[in-house]
Amino acid sequence: MRLGVYVYGLATVVAGILDLVWADFDASHQPIQAFGDHIPGRELFVYITAVWMIAGGAAILWRRTAKTGAALAVIYFIFAIFWFPRFYTAPHFLGVRPAVYIGVLGGVGTQLIVVAAGALVYASMATHSSSSPRTILIARWIFGLCSVDFGLAHLTGVKDNAIYVPKWMPLGGDFWTIVTGICFVLAGLAILSGILDVLASRLLALMLLVFSVVTLVPKLFAFPHRHDVWGGNAYNLAAVGAAWILAESLASRDAALRHDARARLAHV
Repeated sequence: MRLGVYVYGLATVVAGILDLVWADFDASHQPIQAFGDHIPGRELFVYITAVWMIAGGAAILWRRTAKTGAALAVIYFIFAIFWFPRFYTAPHFLGVRPAVYIGVLGGVGTQLIVVAAGALVYASMATHSSSSPRTILIARWIFGLCSVDFGLAHLTGVKDNAIYVPKWMPLGGDFWTIVTGICFVLAGLAILSGILDVLASRLLALMLLVFSVVTLVPKLFAFPHRHDVWGGNAYNLAAVGAAWILAESLASRDAALRHDARARLAHV
């Protein structure tokens, strides 16, 4: 799990630093503006949140303080709440269509998967094992359902998502958007069903990493002064780490189950 934890923690530290530098939330992944343009104490909330993310991200990198750092799940859950007003406002501006609700739900899901990763790390530190079965089960459902929603968001909004595909890639943006959507759905179903769930989680992490390399990193050079571009890179790496944390939690659980089965057979 450590590789995923390092990526998750460092990406969160960077996201916190970016919030400090811009003295504001990342509008693309921390959309507090959904509650209105004039929120009392917003700047103070930004600084508290940024320090929380930096401290928590750093703490989760060391085993002795990882349990404390895993409280990052709380701040990411708050970011998920930021998306809820858009269930009302988005259909008002974009029309009442399934694709709109799926897209907003996908925004909530982007935060919930990193919430689940923090919970897995916390549970593993609390139990000194691969995480409690209940936490793994909850994380499985969160990742599985969110991944399916990500896929449906791609498939129901092909034109909106195709713009993120680089022009140099063959076959066109629509093709890769559809392929990516199908991969998200298949990964989610595998995680939910438990069939090849470890492989699906690792491939999900790989797909998110490829998205960072192919699409997000080049945007840093094209738009170096935009908070949402830097924040998008930081968030996506946190999601990569989150998916890897899930994969290793599932793999450790499977290994523990096999060990227990062998132990029972040895006593027969």
